[in-house]
Order: sequence, then C-alpha cells, then structure tokens
Amino acid sequence: MAEEPMTTRHIPDRLQGRSARLLKSWESLLVVVAILIFTVNSFASPYFLDPWNLSDATFNFTEKALIAFAMALVVISGEIDLSVASIVALTSTAMGYAAAQGFDTPALVAVGLMTGLACGAINGLLVTRLGLPSIVVTIGTMSLFRGIAFIVLGDQAFTSYPESFAYFGQGYVWWVFSFEFCLFLGFAVFYAALLHLTNFGRAVYAIGNNQTAALFSGVRVARVKFTLFLLTGLMSAIASICLTSRLGSTRPSIALGWELEVVTMVVLGGVSILGGSGTIGGVVLAALIMGMVTFGFGLLNVPGIVMSIFIGFLLISVIALPILYARLKRRMAH
Repeated sequence: MAEEPMTTRHIPDRLQGRSARLLKSWESLLVVVAILIFTVNSFASPYFLDPWNLSDATFNFTEKALIAFAMALVVISGEIDLSVASIVALTSTAMGYAAAQGFDTPALVAVGLMTGLACGAINGLLVTRLGLPSIVVTIGTMSLFRGIAFIVLGDQAFTSYPESFAYFGQGYVWWVFSFEFCLFLGFAVFYAALLHLTNFGRAVYAIGNNQTAALFSGVRVARVKFTLFLLTGLMSAIASICLTSRLGSTRPSIALGWELEVVTMVVLGGVSILGGSGTIGGVVLAALIMGMVTFGFGLLNVPGIVMSIFIGFLLISVIALPILYARLKRRMAH
C-alpha cells in the first residue's frame, strides 16, 4: 500500500492577526476621537482655529511627547521609567548652573545631553546589572534626581541664559511651525522607523512578549534594555532643553508630575502596559489628543486641577477598559 504524500500546511498566527486588527482599530478610534475633539473645540471657542493659537497649542504636548517616544519602547519591552520628569529637572538645573558660570549655548546643550545620558545610564545599570525591578529603581531615582535639583537651587532660580538659547523653545522654523513641533515630527519619524523597521525594534517586541524566549533566541536583552534607558534619559534631556528655553528659567519644581502625563500618553496610544505591543503612530495620535484637550480647557478657562483629574481618569480608564472587555468576552463565551 502506497503511502500518502506528505503535505505542508501553513497555520496562520491567529493571535497575532487579532492583535494587529485590535491595534489598527484602536488607532482608528484615536483618529475619530481627535476629529471629535477638534470639532468640539472649534465650536466651543472662536479663537481655536486661529493658526497662531493652534501653533501655541503644540507647546502643550511636544516636550512630553518627545519623552513618550522613548518611553513607549521601554514599556513595550516590559519595563517602565518613572524618573523622566526628575531627569528633566536635574538636566535643567545642570544647564542653569553652567549658564551662571558663563557657558554659551552649544556648551549648555552638551551639558544637558550628558546629564540626561548619565541619568539614563544609572537607571539602566541598576536594572540590567543588578536585576532590580525598573519600577522600584525609577521611583528611587525619581526622588534622587529631583532631590539633587532642590538641594542645588532651594528657593532660587537660574535665569542667566544667553539669548541664543531661547530659540529651542521659542523659535520658529517657518511661519507657525515652531522648532519644537518640527523636532516632534522628526523624532516621530525616527522612532517609528527604529521600532517598526529595524532588528532593534523587533528585539524590543520580542523581549516584551517573552524575555526568556528572546534571550535563548540570541537577543542581547541586557544591552537592549540598557539602550532603552539611555534613550529615555536622552529624550528627557532634549525635552528639558526645550522646556527650559521656553520658560527662560530653571526651578526645582520644573516638569513636576510629567511622568503621569507621559505614561498616560503612551498607554492612550495603544501601548500595552504589560509590554509586547504598541506603535509610535498611536503615541503621536495620543499626544495630539491630549494637547488639544489641554488647549481647549485653557481657552474655556477650565482650572488646571480639572485637567489633572481628567488625566488620572483617562489613565485608569485606558488600562481598565481592555481588561473589563476581555473578562466580559470570556463570560459571554462560556
């Protein structure tokens, strides 16, 4: 009796397909929400559609979004960095001290970038070399970095920045397009390419989905994670340069509470807080949404505490809704 010829069948990755469809639907939902918010703001205030007002609105999210790009990669890898706002404060303090000593703009930028990289390296070494949980490490360094800024400054402020330094936070590249907004667009493209088109990005996804499997597959997990913390430190430094330039001064309370808004921006963008999934496109949409909401509240003279309540509610909702939906789906299946 002749044996039946063996055939090769392709079994589609149904889980991956569902995740991709869910991610696409989430981004589509964000687009709809952004359009609705834009429309509501247009009717709520006659000043919203003014080009220069819209340009000013970008300052509400660009600096935080710069940090969110790097934070998205950290969260996708299964880690988190809650020290980013404190890195902004310490970087600003270092630049302010250097400015008081007479350093010029290029030197101030170099001081800021090196400070941010040093902070990121400290976080990365504690997580990758000592094996400490990133949430514990970055809560500790959050207090450490901010505490150093308070010790150096106390109740004082650094304000002796050179005039040329103001361009980073107040300058315009063309018409209503500020330097910060152009920087935001440039880094959006860079991080989208890094995450979605490179082996490094695939390694980040692999680590977030299954770190042990990634390690046995040849992924240098420790090196990748260390690089990710360097990136959050670097992006926090760049955001600090822009923010300090825009304000023209340094105080120890600068960027206080930004870590909550950055994490909210990342999670709202569709990045799983458990790691393994998410896109830079979603983070860009989330940044635009949060920026328009903040600007709309400002035009309507809504108190800042209301915005804080909204962000807290938004963070809880975005994390809780997928879990509640999954539970409801399981109950309906049974």
